[in-house]
Amino acid sequence: MSHSLVRYARIAEIVGDLLKVQVPESAQSHENPVAFGDLGFVEDPNGFKSLARVIRIERELVSLQVFAGTKGLSTRASVRFLGHPMRVTYSPNVLGRVFRGDGTPFDTGPSLSADPRIEIDGPSANPARRVLASKMVRTDVPMIDIFNSLVESQKIPIFSVAGEPYNALLARIGIQADADIVVFGGLGLIFDDYHFFLRQFEDAGVFARTVMFVNLASDPVVERLLVPDMALAVAERFAVEEGKRVLVLLSDMTAYADAMKEVGIAMEAVPSNRGYMGDLYSQLARRYEKAADFKDGGSLTILTVTTMPGGDVTHPVPDNTGYITEGQFYLHDRMLDPFGSLSRLKQHVVGKVTREDHPQIMNTMIRFYSGARDAEQKQAMAFDLSEFDLRLIKFGALFRERFMDIEVRLSLEAGLDLCWQTLAECFERDELLMRDHLIDKYLPRPDPGDPIATAA
Repeated sequence: MSHSLVRYARIAEIVGDLLKVQVPESAQSHENPVAFGDLGFVEDPNGFKSLARVIRIERELVSLQVFAGTKGLSTRASVRFLGHPMRVTYSPNVLGRVFRGDGTPFDTGPSLSADPRIEIDGPSANPARRVLASKMVRTDVPMIDIFNSLVESQKIPIFSVAGEPYNALLARIGIQADADIVVFGGLGLIFDDYHFFLRQFEDAGVFARTVMFVNLASDPVVERLLVPDMALAVAERFAVEEGKRVLVLLSDMTAYADAMKEVGIAMEAVPSNRGYMGDLYSQLARRYEKAADFKDGGSLTILTVTTMPGGDVTHPVPDNTGYITEGQFYLHDRMLDPFGSLSRLKQHVVGKVTREDHPQIMNTMIRFYSGARDAEQKQAMAFDLSEFDLRLIKFGALFRERFMDIEVRLSLEAGLDLCWQTLAECFERDELLMRDHLIDKYLPRPDPGDPIATAA
């Protein structure tokens, strides 16, 4: 007999959002046993109803995460197992829609009950179908495009602290990125942040190519653990089956790790570093490793936010994330710091699919900015400054204003031209230490009537 027709009412324990029910071994031994990850339907005589997911099986004791939380749930409840894991709607109709953390629509759009559904825990695409990253994702954010290029199939976080406008930056990238589809996953967002993302996507006219999965701070913690899996399952199908270039945005993965810690404590699991579970690395890696470029399909690129409590980069979440991802963007003081940021895949595109001067201008700008930082320290300590130091300080101020501010929007080519213009304003030709043919071709002449200089 199918589990969906049998109710199990021997509730052993209710802890936090977890429900433990006894299922006789005889019932688990037939052709449809209860499996890890399966869904169950929880009902209580007082009218409580909710889906739940199996997260542990210990002999006859089955532990489930109750999606709606356990408030109002009593030991008189019963559980029916549905015989399949969590599924999410996948079809072209999900574009322009908003879903809750349990996969149900959050907006007022038409019902999608007749659309096909896919398992969120299904196998990843065959690794043999993946190819080496070789295409750039343009974002029109100069500190990314010029200095740490985002590459298709890359997995990379934005490291930041509370109070920084990381959600504003993530929304801008989602709007400006050269991608066919954007899949957004919100983890523990306050309503204002959710509404901000929604309005930004709508006002920019990109909502029709966007799918949103949102777990609010007031929603059950259990649903927070499902959002990345749902977002990535849908994104992977669009990339593999439709050949789309998909960008996945997730904010904030520290909230996801905190939800895992909360569930682990409720399950009486032995914590590891700072209370987080010992499988934190593998759980994060399992999600990040979905990023891929498929030789006979599209691509899946993952950009996340990872907040660092207290600005501590050694905190378990950013620390483990750094071992998984291909670099990070470091956001502080409303700027992307070139010294804290790194894209390990940029060498696949810089100077190969971008302009010939890109590698040299990138390195030269950072070399002079490093010198500007040293000159500013000398100035702060009241040391005598040379004429070259003063020009370095001028360059540093222009660099922060024209490139580091996250509000700046420039195409890659316009950004490279502005780099040359900034160098021309601050330094002599012989001080650049760059290839002569590049200087001859791209460096603006000092004549104020020069069209490049005037444009800048």
